[in-house]
Amino acid sequence: MAKSVDIPHLRSVVLAGHAGAGKTTLAEQLLFAGGAIGRLGRVDDGTASLDFEPEEQKRHESLSLAVASLDHAGHRITLVDTPGYSDFFAEVVEGFAAADAAILVMDASGGVEAGLEAAVRLARERDLPALFVVNKADRENADPNRALDALRSAFGPKLAPLHLAIGAAESFSGYVDLVHRRAYRFANGSEEEIPVPAELAAEVDRRRDQLLEAAAEADDDVLTKYLEGEEISDEELDACLHRGVRDRLLAPVLVTSASRGIGIRGLLDAIVRYLPAPNELPPVEAIDARSGETVRLDRDPNGPLLVRAFKTSADPFVGRLTYLRVLSGTLHAQTTVYNADRGEDERVGALLALHGKEQEPIGELRAGEIGAVAKLTVTQVGDALSTRDRPYRLPALEFPSPTLRVAIEPQTKADLDKLSSAIARMLEEEPAARVERSEAGEQVLLAMGEAHVAVIAERLKRKFGVSIVTKPPKVAYRETIRGRTQVHGRYKKQTGGHGMFADVWLELEPNPGGGVEFAERIVGGVVPKQFFPGVEKGIREAAAEGVLAGYPLVDFKATLYDGQYHTVDSNELSFKIAASMALKQGVMQCNPVLMEPIMLVEVLVPEAAMGDVSRDLSGRRGRVLGMEPAGERPPADHRPRPRGGALQLRHRAPLPHRRPGHLQRPLRSLRGRAAPHRPEDHRGPQEGAGELTPGRGRPPAGASPSTACPAALPSPGASPALPGRPAGAAQARPSRSTRARAAPRSSRPS
Repeated sequence: MAKSVDIPHLRSVVLAGHAGAGKTTLAEQLLFAGGAIGRLGRVDDGTASLDFEPEEQKRHESLSLAVASLDHAGHRITLVDTPGYSDFFAEVVEGFAAADAAILVMDASGGVEAGLEAAVRLARERDLPALFVVNKADRENADPNRALDALRSAFGPKLAPLHLAIGAAESFSGYVDLVHRRAYRFANGSEEEIPVPAELAAEVDRRRDQLLEAAAEADDDVLTKYLEGEEISDEELDACLHRGVRDRLLAPVLVTSASRGIGIRGLLDAIVRYLPAPNELPPVEAIDARSGETVRLDRDPNGPLLVRAFKTSADPFVGRLTYLRVLSGTLHAQTTVYNADRGEDERVGALLALHGKEQEPIGELRAGEIGAVAKLTVTQVGDALSTRDRPYRLPALEFPSPTLRVAIEPQTKADLDKLSSAIARMLEEEPAARVERSEAGEQVLLAMGEAHVAVIAERLKRKFGVSIVTKPPKVAYRETIRGRTQVHGRYKKQTGGHGMFADVWLELEPNPGGGVEFAERIVGGVVPKQFFPGVEKGIREAAAEGVLAGYPLVDFKATLYDGQYHTVDSNELSFKIAASMALKQGVMQCNPVLMEPIMLVEVLVPEAAMGDVSRDLSGRRGRVLGMEPAGERPPADHRPRPRGGALQLRHRAPLPHRRPGHLQRPLRSLRGRAAPHRPEDHRGPQEGAGELTPGRGRPPAGASPSTACPAALPSPGASPALPGRPAGAAQARPSRSTRARAAPRSSRPS
């Protein structure tokens, strides 16, 4: 089966949907029916050929995409099975980048769930043809006809019923092919044709009319015949369905029970009949690496070479395995290609055809085919491979932003020595995860959720022998001020020889977004210029240590506008100490507040769950900024609309960083999905003393953030009157005329 076939007989499909919809079991049945595997594996037993990673067998669910091929009716069908759990949605993005069409799987007893909605959105974004499969029709409480109506309500009337279920739940036994008006019943391990049940005649007519209405729009002549009530032949309907699916005008809906093998043959026939071959799809849009212009390449094995790397898998023994999809031309083994994204050549060794965890050497990969190659040195996920004389790039793959932050530490000293290299290699196969150094000095792993973190930790230990410990990261609080003041700092010390003396007057004011700023407004040389650096250093060092609770003080401006010095006892260190004392005293007069990180979160949620999600966000101190409909399309677009009858809303809300990852659990139960936008992160005042980072100081008595409610910030450029100094906060300021500017040694301050 590793031998290439001509491009019109190729089909590549990605299986996507919500977790638990039965995608992997469906793929197993397809492979078994096509003779690609000799034994039917089970996900629950850990024997499925596409769930071959130890973590998948342990958890009994797919955690990464897997590729396998089968032959049916003279066609080569390549299946890309993807996880349904939202923590591993990056694998779904990779799978859609590899396929020409999508099989979107729904649990007949579960309704339209968030994972299916996400897969439909992704299919629309990539403009992929699709089939819908209502699976698990034999499950308790399953109702395939009700599930079909839910799909049409959610995604529009252009979802065309291709099969009508015979029975439901425990009585589900087969289906009626609405195109050819034939019925099939599954009994004794095989599928047999039977007459269409008489009790289904009315439902068959109604559902076939829905099919004709959706399919007829693909052909004007057939549409005319349909409107005039003329009979449409099976051949005409087949052609309309193929054209409509290819042009993304409709999506057929089939019904199956993967666990019992019902509907598998019908699904294989539908893939061959209605899904397009690679050469039927629009040309690939690429970017000429030399001119920067967009070019369109036909999906032709004889055309210029263009290959996309859509996934990498790290292996401590074989090295890095890169999954490839050939979009144009033919890739031969033992050749050199050019990576325009990295500007380097890559040596391609043996090409491999993928059959789950098994790999078979193959001499070439032609346009439309999927394979792999080991030990590429610079190629990353999303890169394009071409030739140096005709270099091309492809638009980057867009992966979801990580939503959970955890601090990681090596478990032992031996783990510490290997941690950096192991994480670097692990992140090559995890495009939705990254590691960074936090402001608190911790190594922080950013991932899609708790399950994603756990799987990364397990793979680090299994593949690279590195054990890590995870814990909540320290919160990078900051301190700032919300008021203005003038403060006096005086430092003097007599030691018998040269003493130390400095006297400064500082003006403190907020400086939103400006960090720590120092300025001077000295007139008449009351403080010589050589002492300015000492004053600034004292201010910045005191700010770094914090005043309110031991966190860095930011976004304020300190202006030195007056002071005293002594010709003998004054030095830079004296002014540094005096400035530090003045700052610490002045901050407590300026309405100080503790600031916590806040991120902007977008939550996509069905209208029915809007109230629950809003309440949950409010309970986490989030503040909903607005809601807008999601997935709206212009009226001229006749493709299925997301959530046609049930509005989806996009919430935008600032949310404190303290426990943002724990937002996922309730959102999943409410069929929502959160996507934080970290470029819009900022800090806001903490409401309540809350949890401070372990090992750091608490706010002093009377200065808790809960009692330090800030007043409104002054507008930029405004110059409100400075507040009066609190009684006893500083010495009375002497007039400049009576201030000693250069006191003789004999009159040194005592």
